[in-house]
Amino acid sequence: MAKNTSRYVCQECGASHVKWSGQCESCQAWNSLSEEAINEAAPKSLGAARGRRITIVGIAGGSEKPPRRISGIGEFDRVTGGGLVPGSALLVGGDPGIGKSTVMLQAAAALSGQMAVIYISGEEAIDQLRMRAERLGLAESSVQLAAATSVRDIVTTLDEGEAPGLVVIDSIQTMFVDNLDSAPGTVSQVRASAQELVRQAKRRGFTVILVGHVTKEGQIAGPRVMEHLVDTVLYFEGERSHQFRILRAVKNRFGPTDEIGVFEMTERGLMEVTNPSALFLGEHRGDINGAAVFAGIEGTRPMLVEIQTLIAPSALGTPRRAVVGWDSGRLSMVLAVLETRCGLAIGTNDVFLNVAGGLRIGEPAADLAVAAALISSISGVPVPPNTVVFGEIGLSGEARTVSHTPARLKEAAKLGFTNAIIPKNRGKKRNTGNVGINIREIEHLADLLALFHPPSKIAEIGGRNG
Repeated sequence: MAKNTSRYVCQECGASHVKWSGQCESCQAWNSLSEEAINEAAPKSLGAARGRRITIVGIAGGSEKPPRRISGIGEFDRVTGGGLVPGSALLVGGDPGIGKSTVMLQAAAALSGQMAVIYISGEEAIDQLRMRAERLGLAESSVQLAAATSVRDIVTTLDEGEAPGLVVIDSIQTMFVDNLDSAPGTVSQVRASAQELVRQAKRRGFTVILVGHVTKEGQIAGPRVMEHLVDTVLYFEGERSHQFRILRAVKNRFGPTDEIGVFEMTERGLMEVTNPSALFLGEHRGDINGAAVFAGIEGTRPMLVEIQTLIAPSALGTPRRAVVGWDSGRLSMVLAVLETRCGLAIGTNDVFLNVAGGLRIGEPAADLAVAAALISSISGVPVPPNTVVFGEIGLSGEARTVSHTPARLKEAAKLGFTNAIIPKNRGKKRNTGNVGINIREIEHLADLLALFHPPSKIAEIGGRNG
């Protein structure tokens, strides 16, 4: 006979524990263990019953490309890899109030002219959804609405009649499977609900979009296994104080990862931004010290952003290192290289770094732009006008080449930049493209220092500030 017992499951990482403790041993999160009932019946043996034979084919052979359902919202279609694939599952996460429900309703309305679309909300009533649609100017669309939280009821409804083309579940944390004793939002419920909905989508051939909350660390709430259940994982980034929102693909079985779509929050909802480089550089001034323009690559798209730094004397025993939009560990590395390899005395000063516009940069190619902004801040000399900077920095101070150089330079030329500071290519001849930009190649950070002041002069300034 089955014996009912309980276990304690971490709501941050999904790890299971036999007894409660204040801290999860797997992810070190505090007060994250929740008691969940389980059934400890031993699994039955497969016995003598035979299963059906599976089909095995060779690796050689052709397969048709999956069809795409294009919404017409260019930035959304770009992030999904060119449109939604029938039978696929997408997971969309983001902070509360960032705009997840808004963009999902806009995408649902855009696709409702091509197929049947059902929007199921577990957090809002039908009247609230209608009010949002009216505010966004989508009241005349043919989106079907429902308010439900029972996965059994949802699956039963989707089984009837002709299958829809798209189903949006907002949000997966409010759904529950009634044969589990745990509360909605727990690891077991989130995992079981996602499995049932994804299985239904693949069986009937419709696309399902699961909207998920995120934890305070920025990860989608629930176990990481939920990300393995779906085909595409999208994250909404951006500060609510900024009008810009970044939709980033961190996993995509049908398109490139790290692709981004840029939106601007307006009274009429989230409007796509077709030229994000011009938007992020709208407030850039070339005569300000401590700022440098970085030519980066987000997915397949080149993008120019402004990196701002400020170095100020510290009144504290331990100087501050405040970073917004970049890796704080990478900043510490660049500061250490500038001090050790170039003789800049920055250690006793507060250092502040900000990526303008709310964009988060992850690629190492931003090292050289950050170094240029830091040198400009400590010397008081602006970066040469109409100049973009990109390149990786090694621990010995050498400038290392990065990929997609022609695309970066082409985007800079399109926005009117005439100069570029990039690492020198030590291998075969570099293909920079015929873009009409004056290129300054450097081998070491000492070459970058010489563009502002003689190295001895900058060291003197750094020592005086320290």
